[in-house]
Amino acid sequence: MTGLDTRQLKYEIVRPTLIALGLWSSAAENLLTGTALAESRAAYVRQVGGGPAVGLWQMEPATHDDCWTNFLNFPAQSRLATICTRMRAPDLSASAQLVTNLRYACAMARIRFYRVRDALPASTDAAGLSAYHKAHYNTAQGAADPVANVAFFAEAIAA
Repeated sequence: MTGLDTRQLKYEIVRPTLIALGLWSSAAENLLTGTALAESRAAYVRQVGGGPAVGLWQMEPATHDDCWTNFLNFPAQSRLATICTRMRAPDLSASAQLVTNLRYACAMARIRFYRVRDALPASTDAAGLSAYHKAHYNTAQGAADPVANVAFFAEAIAA
C-alpha cells in the first residue's frame, strides 16, 4: 500500500500546520512527517488489525483527550488551544477529526510531542528522530520498531 506523496505531506500539510501553531522547526517537520510514515505509512486512517488509534498519525482518542485535559485546557496554553480549535471542522467529533482532518490530526500529534521535556533531535538525525518517536509517541509495549523505522525518518528528511 502506498500513501500520500511524502514531499506533499511534508510541505503541504505538516509545514503549514506547524507554522500556524508557531511550533515549526526543521526537526519538528521531519519528526511529524516521519511519524505519519512510521505510524500509518501515510496511507491508513484506521489501525490495521483493529485498535483505537486513528488517522495518519495513529493517535488514540484517549491521547487526544489527554492533550486537551492536561495541557491545552490550561490558561498558559490558550494561544495553542485557540489555534487548534480553529483548525477543527464544526460538524465532526474529535475522534472523527483525527481521521478526516489532516491539519488538526497533525497539530495534535505536534502537541503530543511538544509536551515532552526532552529536546528534539537534530533535523537530519533519522535514528535520533526514530528513537524520539518510539520514546515519546509510541510506548515501550507499542509496535513501533525504532531501528526499522529509521528508514521512514530518513525518507522524511530527504523529502
